[in-house]
Amino acid sequence: MISFENAASGKLLISEPFMSDPNFKRSVVYLAEHNVRGTVGFVLNQKSGFLLSDLIDEFENNEYQVYTGGPVGSDTLHFVHTLGHEIYDAVEVSKGVYWGGSFESLKVVFEKRQVLENEIKFFLGYSGWGTGQLELEIKQNAWIVSDSKSEFIFADIEKQLWNETVISLGEKFAPLVNFPENPSLN
Repeated sequence: MISFENAASGKLLISEPFMSDPNFKRSVVYLAEHNVRGTVGFVLNQKSGFLLSDLIDEFENNEYQVYTGGPVGSDTLHFVHTLGHEIYDAVEVSKGVYWGGSFESLKVVFEKRQVLENEIKFFLGYSGWGTGQLELEIKQNAWIVSDSKSEFIFADIEKQLWNETVISLGEKFAPLVNFPENPSLN
């Protein structure tokens, strides 16, 4: 497979169809930060089994799904959102999509109004790559780099997200969705 762009903050990484690492098997990763020190991203299509109310007392009665962001820092909670003008210290990653910000501001926003699920996504842990590591994996065809779309970032279609992002790349890549997850079982 060919990556047709370089990795950058705000891009999506789409795993190659036979990736065996369970952390990234048929995953779609949103890159929140990519610079000379390394890369931070969040797996968009792996639900953790937790709801936000399970993890934070201040958000009781809150039924937001929490996703497994990756294998690093699994004891940390992160969030990506479209509430940049309402949450202090949020970092704009791509047009209209922000990463993190003040937890106190987040609580105020939740107290003021109903935050819609297509405005925020929570993650336990994150995906991280050291300097040059992700570029090497891309050269080895482990990832396809693509532009991100808000509907992919905030989608709640865990099993179908990988298929949908691959299909969005065009007819050259669409046949990949028909590849078996484990070709040795065919």
